[in-house]
Amino acid sequence: MTDFALDDPLDRGSRLSGAGNLLRSAADSIPPTGLVLLGIFSVQLGAGFAKELFGVLPPSAVVFLRIAAGALIMGAFVRPRLRGLSWRDWAVGAGFGVTLALMNLVFYEALARLPMGIAVAIEFLGPLGVAVAASRRRIDLLWVGLAGAGVVLLAPWGESDTVSWLGIAFALMAGVFWAAYILLSAAAGRRFPGTSGLAFAMIVSTVVIAPVGVTTGGADLLQPELLLIGLGVGLLSSVIPYSLELQALRRMPKHVFGILMSMEPAAAALIGVLVLGEILHVQQWAAIVCIVAASLGSTRTSRARR
Repeated sequence: MTDFALDDPLDRGSRLSGAGNLLRSAADSIPPTGLVLLGIFSVQLGAGFAKELFGVLPPSAVVFLRIAAGALIMGAFVRPRLRGLSWRDWAVGAGFGVTLALMNLVFYEALARLPMGIAVAIEFLGPLGVAVAASRRRIDLLWVGLAGAGVVLLAPWGESDTVSWLGIAFALMAGVFWAAYILLSAAAGRRFPGTSGLAFAMIVSTVVIAPVGVTTGGADLLQPELLLIGLGVGLLSSVIPYSLELQALRRMPKHVFGILMSMEPAAAALIGVLVLGEILHVQQWAAIVCIVAASLGSTRTSRARR
C-alpha cells in the first residue's frame, strides 16, 4: 500500500534507505518514472500473490506472514534504539505499529471479498480524504464528488458474485487506517531517527497480529513453501517498492511522483486481471477511473496551492 502527494513520499521512501543500497546501482540506469511504475506494480503483484494464498490460509494468517517477513527484513538493516525514548515517543511508535497491523488486516479481509482493483480504489479514499481535509478549497468538492460517484458505482445494488457490502466495509476501514497511518508516520518521523520509526512499528505490528495470525493459520504456517511465498510477499509489498521510490524521488519532483502514484488503483485492477483473472465490468472500470481522477485532481490542486 502506498504514498504520494497525499502522504509525504520522501518520508516513506527514506524509511528503507538501507535496503535500497542493494538496488541503487541497477536503479540508476532506469528513468525515475520507470522506477515509480515498477514500485507500483511490485506492491500490487505482492498483493496478488498474497490473495493466491487465501485458498490455503485465511487472510489474517497471510497478513501475519507478510508483516513478520517485513519485520525480519527490516531487522537485517535497521536496529531501532529504544533507550532514551519518552513515553510520548513510545505512544507514537506503538500507535503507528498498531495502525499498520490493523490497516493490513482489514485490507486483506477486503481483498478476500473484492477484486483487487476495487479494494485498492476504495482504500484510496483514506489518503484522498487526508489531502482534501488539509486543502479545504472549493474545488476539492469536485474531487470528493468524483470519489463518491466511484463508490456508488462500485456498490453491489443488486446481486453480485464479485462485490459484497462486507468487502466494501473492510476496504473503507482500510482507508480510515491508511489515513491514520499517514498522520502517525509523519509523527514517528519527527520522533525517531532515520528508518528506526518504521522498524519499531513493524515489530509492534508483528506482536499485535501474531495471536490472530498464528491461531487462524495453525501448523500450516510452518510449511516451507508458504513461508517462502510469505517472504516474497514481504519483499514485493515493502522493501522493493520503498527502495525504488526512494531512488525515483532523488531524481524527480514530488508532485510528479504524486501524480504517478495516483494510478495505483488502475494498476491493481490490471494485476487482478492478469494474475488472478478478475474481469471487471465496464461500470467497475468507470468507478476506478472516477477515484483515480479524484486523486489526480487533488494532487494537482494541492501542488498549485503550494
